[in-house]
Amino acid sequence: VAERMRRYRQRRRDGLRCFMIELRETEIDALIRKGLLGAENRHDYDSVQSALYAFLDRALGELGDA
Repeated sequence: VAERMRRYRQRRRDGLRCFMIELRETEIDALIRKGLLGAENRHDYDSVQSALYAFLDRALGELGDA
């Protein structure tokens, strides 16, 4: 419990929020088509998470430039 609270407080200090989301297979397919995720890693949690972060960085970075 103490470790989880430490991570929570660190995320808040870093300006991060933690959300749990569900992805459809078609959304994972889209990450693969966009070259953000290797097809062989479609079932690897860390790889999908990294691909989703990259997608959000691209999408939201475009919004910040407007």
